[in-house]
Amino acid sequence: MNTRLTRTLASVTYALAVLCGLAFLGTGATHMLDDGAVCVGTDFWRNASLVDGLPIGEGVDASSSAATLCQDSPSVGQRAADLGHELPWLLFGSLALLLFSRLLKTVLAQGPFTDAVAQRLTVLGWFVAAGTPLAGLAVGWSQSWLVGSMAPTVGSGPAITGPTVLVLAGLAAVIMGKIMGEGVRMREDLEGTI
Repeated sequence: MNTRLTRTLASVTYALAVLCGLAFLGTGATHMLDDGAVCVGTDFWRNASLVDGLPIGEGVDASSSAATLCQDSPSVGQRAADLGHELPWLLFGSLALLLFSRLLKTVLAQGPFTDAVAQRLTVLGWFVAAGTPLAGLAVGWSQSWLVGSMAPTVGSGPAITGPTVLVLAGLAAVIMGKIMGEGVRMREDLEGTI
């Protein structure tokens, strides 16, 4: 095992986790203090011409070519919902990187084939498997709510967005963690009988 590479990777992933966490806090704070317009994309009328009867709220500009709605003076709720396309993924990324960094530090401290490493790998796997659809649902819900707040009859139900293939990667990590845990127990049993 190359400990220098593992130590470097653990440090880099921890630094990236901290950067994602700072980006999460910074984006949230600066966006809530911003006084500009809030825009959201929607596929509701893509490739259609806007007509005078489009049911949009007061102060909302609609563009059919870009399929966007923009609220000039958004409410606090609209501004918070606009953060929904960035913040869930920043928080998810920060926590996943933090868990991965802890996994690498455990590998350095105890070795790669230990029960603690198997448990940390399983926890990371479950976090990725469950966190991906939850973050995607938060993004979909916030965007759906934002569209509905600007054009009440246009909004649709929330959809899961984002890289759902990460669910498979998370489940693979869970399975590998369970396999490693069983291997550790089998090795301990074998060492006990010899």
